[in-house]
Parts: sequence; structure tokens; C-alpha cells
Amino acid sequence: MMTVKQVSELTGVSIRTLRYYDSIGLLSPSVRTEAGYRLYDDTAMERLQQILLFRELGFPLADIVRILSSPDFDRQKALSQQIELLELKRQRLGEIIDLAREIKDKGAKAMDFKAFDRSKIEEYSKRAREEWGDTEAYKEFEKKDAGRTAEERDSLAAGIMAIFAEFGTMKSGKPDSPEAQAQVKKLQDYITDNMYNCTNEILAGLGKMYAAGGEFTENIDKAGGEGTAVFAADAIAVYCSDK
Repeated sequence: MMTVKQVSELTGVSIRTLRYYDSIGLLSPSVRTEAGYRLYDDTAMERLQQILLFRELGFPLADIVRILSSPDFDRQKALSQQIELLELKRQRLGEIIDLAREIKDKGAKAMDFKAFDRSKIEEYSKRAREEWGDTEAYKEFEKKDAGRTAEERDSLAAGIMAIFAEFGTMKSGKPDSPEAQAQVKKLQDYITDNMYNCTNEILAGLGKMYAAGGEFTENIDKAGGEGTAVFAADAIAVYCSDK
């Protein structure tokens, strides 16, 4: 058993933070003595390792609480996914260091921004959360998608790209226009009918993802022209803020 002070000294996590983790149900001490001391056993320390790995990868505390509390949580599977994410993070950091050195040697002429692309890490994080099955939306999508053929999946993808192509014809206007807002409703209904119940909360998250860069943004802009992803995201933000 270790006291909260010993845990803090060993891990670098402040006593205040450990107490906060306890208050939100993320990491409770294994034993509380009659004198009120918090004591942590090996199981608690293993859980703290998981928490720190998730924090290193940028997971919000609310997500970590949900993941570690899930009955489907598999520590070994989580570790494998965390390792792959950390490898991606290390690769990205190495690319940024190489870019910084190139800028130092060549000055502003080294106009390479690929090192700052977080799409691989963010996409993998999304898939990892989905694999833990912690969202009803993903479970619904799995159920609907299970019986589809490759042709049906292609048709579904083409349908959503057609909606973004229509967004592209509107991007010279305003995202709060009746036309743009009707198009957002069309997108939401399409996702609900074919994938999962697309609530306004989910839709708002999708909008941010569409404009965040990476493959999603590139594919949407291919369908509707440059700027379509950002316009669609802005229209979605207006739509969801009014609900």
C-alpha cells in the first residue's frame, strides 16, 4: 500500500489531482484508514497507469471515466491501442523536429506543413473509442451495416458525397440561409435513415470533424469544391445552436 503522498512522489501527479480523480470517481483509494489517510494498492496503481496513458494521448477525463468504467473494457486491448497511438505521436513529433531543423537551415522557404497533420492520430482515436463500443450510435451503425454489400456501401457513400456536392453550390452564400439550413437537415436525416440516430449533439461533433482537416475535409472539398467542408461545418454549427 502507498499513501497519496508516496503515489504523488512516484508518479509526479499532484496530491490535489489525485484527490480530484477520487472526487469524480476516476481513481479511488483502495483503503481509507480511520485517520482518513488514502492508501493505494497495486490494482489502483495499474488503473493510474491507464489514466496517465490516456491523458498523454489527449483523452478528456470524461472519456477516460467512461472507458475505464465500461464492462467491455479490456486492459490488454487498450494497451495495444495506446501503444499504436503513441507510436503515431512519436512519428509525428519526429517529423515536426525534422521540419524545425529544415526551417532553421533553409529559413521560411521550407514550406512543408504535413508534419502538423493530426488526422491519422485523431482518426485512430475515433476508431479506438468505437471499438470499445461506448456509444449507442456506433452500435446502431454496426447493426445496420452488417448486412450491406460492398455495392450498397459504395452507394451510401456516394449519397452522402452528393449532399456535400450540393453544399458546394451554396458556399458563396451564408451558412445561416434557409437553403443551407435545409441542406443540414437533409444531411442529418440521411445519416439517421442509413447509419444511426444523428442527434444534434452528434451532428455538431461531425461538423467540427468535417472542417478539422485531413481526409474528411479533403473528400468533402473534392465533392463540392474548396471551402465546402468549412461551409458545411459553419451551417451545421448554426443549425445545432438554434435547437
